[in-house]
Amino acid sequence: MTPPASRPTRPNFLSDLPEDLSVGLLANSTLRKLNSGEVLFVAGEPADGLYRLEEGLVKVSIGATTGAERILAILGPGAIVGDLAIIDNLPRSASVTGLRDCKLRFVSRSQFDRFAEEHPEIYRHLVKILAARLRDTDMILAAGSFLPLKGRVARALLDLSKAFGKEVGGGRILIHQRISQSDVAAIAGVARENVSRILKDWMDQKLVSRLAGYYCLENATKISREAEL
Repeated sequence: MTPPASRPTRPNFLSDLPEDLSVGLLANSTLRKLNSGEVLFVAGEPADGLYRLEEGLVKVSIGATTGAERILAILGPGAIVGDLAIIDNLPRSASVTGLRDCKLRFVSRSQFDRFAEEHPEIYRHLVKILAARLRDTDMILAAGSFLPLKGRVARALLDLSKAFGKEVGGGRILIHQRISQSDVAAIAGVARENVSRILKDWMDQKLVSRLAGYYCLENATKISREAEL
C-alpha cells in the first residue's frame, strides 16, 4: 500500500484532551522515525510505552502462525498506538507497521505514570478510547459471525471509505488510498480468492470500479445493503 495522507480510522485519547494536557504529556517525548514497511512493534513483545503518530500512516494487525494477517485499523496523524499497554502492563496485543514514512512521538511508561500522578483526569479519556475500541471489536465479531462473505467484503470497503473516502458526485465514493485485494482480505478476514471473486462480480454489476490502484464505490447504497446485519 502506498497511501496519501489521511485521517485515522479510529479515535485517540490525545486528540480529545485539553491542549495543556496534550502538550504536557508530550513535553518529554522522543522522536522516532519509521520507514514504509518497517515494523514499529510486534504482538507479544514487552511494552514500554505509547506512540503518537505525527506524520504518515500505519496499520495495526494481528497474525496467525500460518502467515495470515488481519488488519484491525489503518491510522493517520494524531493517532495513538500502544496505549493499551499503559493500562495493563502486558505485552503488545497487536503489531504496528508503517504504510508510509512516519514520524512518531514516544512516551515511556514511566513518563506517562509521572504525568498521570499529577493529572489523573487523563484516565477518563483512556476509558473513552477503550470503550470505542470495545464497540469496534463488537462490530468485528458480529460481522465475522453473522455476515456472509459478500457482507464482510462490503464492510471492509465501507470502513475504508469512511477513513479515506472522497465523494466524486452521483453517489460515488472514491477510496483515496491504494489498496490491494490482499489488503481488503486482511481487513475483511476472508480469503483473497473470495475477495477477488466478489470484487469481479461487483465490477461486472458496476457497483465498484478500480483505476490505478484506487477503488471507487459506484453505488455505495447497494454496497451498504450487503453489509447490513
